[in-house]
This record gives sequence, C-alpha cells and structure tokens, in this order.
Amino acid sequence: MSKANQQEASMSAILLEQTDRLLGEQVTKEIISAAEEGKWPDALWQAVEESGLTIAMVPEDAGGVGVEAADALRLVRRSAFHALPLPLPETLLAQSLWVSAGGEVVEGAVTLAPCNPGDRIGITGSGGGFTLSGAARRVPWGGRVGHVLVLATDANGNEHLALVPQGKARADARRNLAFESRDTLVFDGVSLPAAAVRAAPAATAGEGLLLLGAQLRTQQMVGAMERCLDYAIAYANERVQFGRPIGKFQAVQHMLAVAAGHFAAATAAADAAIEAHGRDDAELAVAVAKSRAGEAAGQVAAISHQVFAAMGFTQEHPLHFSTRRLWSWRDEFGAEAFWQERIGRLVCNNGGDALWPLLTGA
Repeated sequence: MSKANQQEASMSAILLEQTDRLLGEQVTKEIISAAEEGKWPDALWQAVEESGLTIAMVPEDAGGVGVEAADALRLVRRSAFHALPLPLPETLLAQSLWVSAGGEVVEGAVTLAPCNPGDRIGITGSGGGFTLSGAARRVPWGGRVGHVLVLATDANGNEHLALVPQGKARADARRNLAFESRDTLVFDGVSLPAAAVRAAPAATAGEGLLLLGAQLRTQQMVGAMERCLDYAIAYANERVQFGRPIGKFQAVQHMLAVAAGHFAAATAAADAAIEAHGRDDAELAVAVAKSRAGEAAGQVAAISHQVFAAMGFTQEHPLHFSTRRLWSWRDEFGAEAFWQERIGRLVCNNGGDALWPLLTGA
C-alpha cells in the first residue's frame, strides 16, 4: 500500500471510530423508544449535525467535510449499527446531490422523494417559477424534515431537482414496522421559485433516486445485521442452560454459523457496491447487494430471535430495534424481487456470451 493510501485508510478509520464513539454515547434505548413514539430527538440531531456528519459528502470548498463517498457509505453502515432514529443517510445523500447540482448546503434535515418504483413527480415551468404535481409514497421522514429534495421530470423527460420546504406538500402520516416516519407526500400544484430548482446531476440518471436509495438501505442492513449478531453471540455466551452456556450447544452454534454466513455474503456484496459507486457498472453491483442483503436480513433477524428464544421481541432487550429495521429496510427502495428481476434483465440484455466476462470482471 502506498503512503497516500495508508494515510487515506488511517483517516477513514479515525472517522469511523469518532462516529462510533459519538453514536455509542448519544443513541440510547430511551432516545430510540421516544423517537418511535413520535418525539423528534432534537439534542441527538444537534450533536450529529455539529459533528459534520450531515454534510460529510459535500466538498470542502462548498462548505462540507469532503469525505469520500466510500467512507460516507460506511458511516451510514455505522449509523444503522447504532439504530440511529434520524434521517442521517437521506440527509447525507440529499446534501451531496443538491450541492452537486449547483445549490448551497441546506440547514437541517433533508429527505428524498420519490423512493419507490413507479412513483413519478412532474414539473412544469421555466425561469419565472416552477410547479410540481404528483405523489410520493413512503418518503422517509417526509413530514418531519425541513426540506424534501424531489427528483421531478418535465414533459420532455428532463430531470430536475427541486428543494421543497416543509409544509408545501400535503403529508399523509405513515410509519414502517420500525416506527420510522414513512409519509405519503402529495405535490398538488406546489409552486417553487426558480432558485429552488436545478438540473439534476448525472448521479440521478437512469434509475434516479432508486439506485442511490438502494445503496443506502444496503449499507444500513449490513450495519443492523452486525448489531444483531453481536447481541446473539454475546447472549449465547452468557445464557447458561443445563450447566453450560447455550453457545456450547451444537444446534446453537450451527444457527449462529448460518447467520454469520449470510452476514458475510451480504457484507461482501455491500462492499462491492461501495467500490462500484459512481461507476458505469454500479447498477448491477447495487442490484446484487440490495437483493443479497435483503435475503440475509430475514435470516439473520430470525436466527437472532431464535437464539434469544424469542425474548428479543420484548421491549426489555434492544434486539428488536435492529430486527424491525431490517424487516422494514429490505422492502424500501425496491425489495429483493425487484432487484433480482433487474439483475436478470441486465444479464439478458448483454447476451449469453457476456455472462462469464461479467462474473469474472466483477
């Protein structure tokens, strides 16, 4: 490894360590529980924002921290390990996209819309002002954040980013299984000044926000699965039954080995997706990672609860904070079936002769 690469790896390790320390101290069971009851954790958000994590992907000359995309995605993974009950991943991505489109850093939390296959928001207008129309389902914290970054399409098929302040769109409150806000936003003739609309950057071309969001959820699932395994292994070594820890029993060891295998495969796929971020082959890498992580999430969550003999379903143990997020995130920004079909289409479009080079090249 070159000296420059060693320095870069060292800075990445320091950044992740500082993030772990901050979230480990600030994200408590009480704060997560309160957030799931609908209370926005102001002090926690302030601590996260003051640390610079929300603008980590924004270049330094634009007022950000200037962290590489790969490191920022690993920050997303660590935030999920701690079950952070805030839209940090969405804000990270939204800030980066808006600045890359020519905008300035936005104060406060920002989310993204639309987030689901088939959802579309239209835009009309010109330099004198713009109007949005359409609806977006299951928008993360859609009615809670200060701004929503909307990817809208005009009649000619051109994509635009529109920064919509809170209250402009009608919000129909919804929550996922983890009690995270997933509101439906209706843009019924929402008017915006020209300064709030920019031509969409190249990063949103093709799949728009869907591919980028799938990348976020993949990294979050890997972080949450790591937490589940930590809980399960610790409990298996502590819980004594018939005179010895249950982790000494072959059946329990086998379950944990199966879960660890799924986690390892999902982590490898997620790492490959990070490496492909911004490249031409990113769609295939993210499709593989999102579908593999979704499959692993179901297995790891189920096995973790089996090790706890279902005790983890109760409110007393924090395991359910992670498993409920896994069950929710696997369906967001396209579930396994959606991305598996996409993998098949990508392979078939290239023809049979290209399959082997595709696999070996990956």
